[in-house]
Amino acid sequence: MTDEVTDMQVDALNDLLDAERTALLAGDLDKLTEMFDSKEALIEVMNQTPQRDLECLQMLDTKVKRNQLLLNGAMEGIRNVAKRMAELRQIRRSLETYGADGKKHTIDVSNDASVEKRA
Repeated sequence: MTDEVTDMQVDALNDLLDAERTALLAGDLDKLTEMFDSKEALIEVMNQTPQRDLECLQMLDTKVKRNQLLLNGAMEGIRNVAKRMAELRQIRRSLETYGADGKKHTIDVSNDASVEKRA
């Protein structure tokens, strides 16, 4: 592969990593999904091509690591939201109280929201 093609791949990956960071900061998960295949292909080609510019590779590595930290944070946030939503669903289905004996008691709540109409 020529140096010109390698430079184009490095530039493309650099631009993609910047766009990925922007999408992560904006919370645009759809855009991240769209970028995944391109990113994977560019990194695979970069791994198979001998690189001469160590400084450029270090810069790309720094961006990849930075984005990975942002992605990990986003995933943790999504997990927390999912956990909280599960807790809220559980709260709707039952009521937990403590009795005079200090033990936890669960009261199941019927979710019968129907209304009987009489003429």
